[in-house]
Amino acid sequence: MKDTQDAKPDVLVGLEKVGVTNLKTLIHTTWKGQGYYFTPSIEITINLEKNKKGVHMSRLIESIAEAVEEESAKTGSSIEDIEKRILEALARRHPYRRGEIRMETELIIPKETPVSRRKTAEAHQVEVSVIKDDGSYAKRLKVTVFGNTVCPHSMETAGVPHMQRAVGELTVETGFGNVVGLEEMVECVEQSFSSEVYTLLKSEDEKHVVEKMYRNPKFVEDVAREILEKAKKRFRKCRIRSKVISHESIHRHDVIAEGSVQSSS
Repeated sequence: MKDTQDAKPDVLVGLEKVGVTNLKTLIHTTWKGQGYYFTPSIEITINLEKNKKGVHMSRLIESIAEAVEEESAKTGSSIEDIEKRILEALARRHPYRRGEIRMETELIIPKETPVSRRKTAEAHQVEVSVIKDDGSYAKRLKVTVFGNTVCPHSMETAGVPHMQRAVGELTVETGFGNVVGLEEMVECVEQSFSSEVYTLLKSEDEKHVVEKMYRNPKFVEDVAREILEKAKKRFRKCRIRSKVISHESIHRHDVIAEGSVQSSS
C-alpha cells in the first residue's frame, strides 16, 4: 500500500509542529518512594519537512502505547522519563529533527490541615513537556496553584484589608538531566501567598489561615517576585518564570504580575 503521507505536497512549506492532541491515557510513576497515577491529556508533535505531505499518525499513537506500557512498569520513573521514552520510540518509527511531547494532568499531594492535622488531598494542575531538538533533550515543567492575598494598601488606608483568591503559575525550563520536583515547585508557589488554601478546614484551621493572611499582606507583585526568589534558590541551571493573577474582590477587573529570572549553577 502506498504511503500517501510521503507524497510531495502542493505547497512546499515546512511545518514546525504536526501531531496529535487531546489524547488520554493512564500512566503510573514512582517519585521518591511515592506512587502516583495520572490520566493526562497528551499532545505530541514533530516537525514536518516541506517535501512531506503528512506524518504517519498511527505511528505516533503506537509509540505512545509502547512507551507508556514499558516505562510505567519501572521503579523511579517520572512523567518526563515516560515522555522521553515516547520520543525515542517515535524516532525509530518516524524520523524527525524536532519533537515535543506535553502532558497536562492533576498532581494530588497529601497534606495535613495546619492546626487540627486532618488528612486532606490537594489537587494542582501541572504540565510536563520534553523537547528533543537535533538529538538533545530539554524539559519544561509548569504548576498552577491556588492561594490568597490580602491587600497591603487597604490595610494601611482603611485599617481593614480586602482579600482575594489568587492563582500562581511557576514554569521551569532546564536540561533534561536536571532534577526538578513538581512537589517542590508547588511549595515555592504556595509559600509565596499571604496564606495557602485548603480543601478541608475545621474551625481552628480557618482561624489559623485568616490570622496568617492578615499578618502577611501582599500585592500580587510581591507574590510573583517571591515565587521567582524561592525557585531561584531551589532550582539550579533553570530559566524560571512566574505568573500570578489576583481575582479582585472589590474591582471588576483582575490583576496580573509576571516575570522571569535565570538561576545559576
